[in-house]
Amino acid sequence: MTSDLCWYDDEDGRHFFIRVCLEIPIVGIHQPFLWGVWVSVSEKSFARYVETYEAPDLGDRYFGWFCNYLPYYPNTYGLKTMARPRAGNQRPSIVPEESDHPLSVDFHQGITIERAQAIAEAAMHRVQGGLDEKRH
Repeated sequence: MTSDLCWYDDEDGRHFFIRVCLEIPIVGIHQPFLWGVWVSVSEKSFARYVETYEAPDLGDRYFGWFCNYLPYYPNTYGLKTMARPRAGNQRPSIVPEESDHPLSVDFHQGITIERAQAIAEAAMHRVQGGLDEKRH
């Protein structure tokens, strides 16, 4: 639908998605490591999110399933999350459910600047590799 909202139908029914920000704290650095990702939400949550899109209710919370595979991490698809609306036309933030998954651990405990660099290099390698494949 848009760069922030999506839905589609398949044999299992209609599926709803919102674009969110996953902000992983970097120890000793003010700015987090930021991922723009999608989460799958219920129809009710999607409708509420759309209804309050221009003036979000900052008390709202939307359970969602993480719908991306991130480089550097083992399978991230389907992790449990909670999306939180933010003011000022910002995309919602998400909080992964606490678990022993490395992405959840990194989110809840923070990462070192060295780990942030390694993740960024893995992500860039993946993007560049994808571009190189499209050129051939």
